[in-house]
Amino acid sequence: MTEQSSARGTAPGVPAELSRFVVGDHPLDEVLRRVADEGLRHIPQADEVSVTLLGRGGRGTSVAFTGRLAVALDERQYDDGFGPCVDAAQSGISVSVGDTAAPDQLYPDYAAVARRHGVTSSVSSGLTTQHVMGGVNVYCTDGRPLAEETVRLTEEFADVASAAVANAALHAEAVAEAEHLRTAMESRAVIEQAKGIVMALHGCDADEAFRQLSRTSQNANRKLRDVAADLVAAATTGQLTR
Repeated sequence: MTEQSSARGTAPGVPAELSRFVVGDHPLDEVLRRVADEGLRHIPQADEVSVTLLGRGGRGTSVAFTGRLAVALDERQYDDGFGPCVDAAQSGISVSVGDTAAPDQLYPDYAAVARRHGVTSSVSSGLTTQHVMGGVNVYCTDGRPLAEETVRLTEEFADVASAAVANAALHAEAVAEAEHLRTAMESRAVIEQAKGIVMALHGCDADEAFRQLSRTSQNANRKLRDVAADLVAAATTGQLTR
């Protein structure tokens, strides 16, 4: 029987060192591999663990995994376009398959394939972040019913993965903002240089120099920075004429 839940457990279970690792200066792929490895160690019943991220087109990728079985089952669901791990990643909730041999299945095709691979139950928990869709998947082969503790800890590890993704997104935004600022300052500098050249050539003030550069930019349908850069380059190489 398949059950769905959006609740998040609050009891401890995720190793403290993993939480510190997530917010440290580590690449996202390395952090998510650590999440999968620690999940395998600490989540009851877990035989294999994977982390799914969905791309812009909705196609899933197993960016971290502890074994080929998890990848095989993940990719089967990516190919189908649905299944517990895909639906959990898209919805941000948890989707559990308590018994792959049960007759009443929400995902009968997935359950049949999983059962042939020896998987008797599974749970996929979606990431709780707006930066990207994804989830943590746990595959169990022990033959026992899926325990609530297994679901709860899978959700906690998904929260850790969510923090890692959010941390990486914030870092990427900061890097992009710094690059944007650097480019903007470079553009401003070259425009100021070009203004100085126009002032020297035409004996005008800074405002008139800017207007001349702006008119040239609009008439040529080119960016102001590019017009300014060409003028500075021409002055530097001695090719500038009045």
